Amino acid sequence: MIYVRSLRFRMMLLFSIVVGSLMAVSYLGFYALLAREVRAQVDRQLLEAAGPVVADLNSDPTDEDVSQFNLPDEYFEILEPSGRVLQQSRNLRTRPLSIGVQPLDSSRIAFRTLEDGDRGRLRLALVPLVPRPGSGVRILAFALSTRDADLVLGRFRRLVLVLLPFSLLVTALVSTWYVGRSLRPIAELTRRAVDTTERVGSPGRQALWTPLTVSNPPDEVGLLAETFNRLFVRVDSALGQLRQFVSDASHELRTPLSILQGETELLLAEPRSIDQYQKTLGLIDEELKKLSRIVEGLFTLSMADAGQLRLARDPLYLNEVLEEACERISARARAKNIDIERALAQEVAYLGDETFLRQLFLIFLENSVKYSPPHTCVRVEVRTVDSRVRISFEDQGTGISKEHLPRIFERFYRVANPEAGEAQSGGLGLAIAQAIIRSMGGSIDSESTLGRGSVFTLNLPLPPPGASGTS
Repeated sequence: MIYVRSLRFRMMLLFSIVVGSLMAVSYLGFYALLAREVRAQVDRQLLEAAGPVVADLNSDPTDEDVSQFNLPDEYFEILEPSGRVLQQSRNLRTRPLSIGVQPLDSSRIAFRTLEDGDRGRLRLALVPLVPRPGSGVRILAFALSTRDADLVLGRFRRLVLVLLPFSLLVTALVSTWYVGRSLRPIAELTRRAVDTTERVGSPGRQALWTPLTVSNPPDEVGLLAETFNRLFVRVDSALGQLRQFVSDASHELRTPLSILQGETELLLAEPRSIDQYQKTLGLIDEELKKLSRIVEGLFTLSMADAGQLRLARDPLYLNEVLEEACERISARARAKNIDIERALAQEVAYLGDETFLRQLFLIFLENSVKYSPPHTCVRVEVRTVDSRVRISFEDQGTGISKEHLPRIFERFYRVANPEAGEAQSGGLGLAIAQAIIRSMGGSIDSESTLGRGSVFTLNLPLPPPGASGTS
């Protein structure tokens, strides 16, 4: 029952029925054409054989040679239009032709097919003769056996009875092979999809999808297989990133939670002085703020992934928002003797979300200050180029190697710190920055040289002239 419901069987059955019907109609058409041609050939043979007799009877109406004819499988009669026999060949004297008694048409040549008992099937030609003086119209009836013609048609029928089932069998075999070959990628896709479904819930990190070999990429099934290959490669990559993200997020959250738990247990273990309480609460507050930043970052990224990051479009000046961000980071920069050099004289009108823009600028300013050594400079510049505004952050920090630079926007991506001798987490800052700027229709360019510093450039599209802000 399962095989009967399979697409392969239904396609093979449909193909066989359609082709079998076409072949049956074709064979019937060929048989009809052959039968008509054979009958026409017999009629021509009748007229050719009757020609000399008709000519002789027309030249000598009183001649009665017809009664002397006794040729095998050839039968002659001279009839009146009423059907009365005037003369007949000798081989008809025991029993005349079964023409019937209905009036005969004496105005034209007519042909009939007779079933005449032991004589078998006969083809009859009725040829009007020239009237005799003083008498009515006469008709020559000349009949030939159709044994040879029936033999040809019988052989063709038997040939068709053999060829049609054989053709159907060959059609079924060919269609089964071809349909099976055409659907093989789909069957393989199904098997691979089942394996992939089982691997999704299985422990361990293993490839979800083994690329399917496509024998005929241009056709529809080949394109489907290629699409599945690309789809599952991306799904595999996304699932791997998700697992890594969950692992990294757990690691990032575990550290402040462990500190909070340890400090709380220590605080509750025995009475403390007010100074110790204040110091511990300050540490707890700092870790709670760190947890809040991580959770808020994860929420922002989840909203961006879902396409639900809602940004306001309020009129503002980018240079003013950037100046405010620089002021917020200046205290941390002064603590490391880092000078923030600003080139923000140009006023740049913009329609955007001030909160997200400030967060975006602070991410790059904090990174520049964090990874720059003391007594260096961080340069911030804003300028317009054509229909875009470019905001660059240039530092003199440790820099990022070329192999790590393309991946620094991944969430919690870790870069080896040669100075500390350990892996350093990039956190969520740059991932959040990329999500924000993509929601604004912009992009980020990054350049870095080890030991010399990095330059991050934000490219934001300027609103068209006359655009108004809407929230």
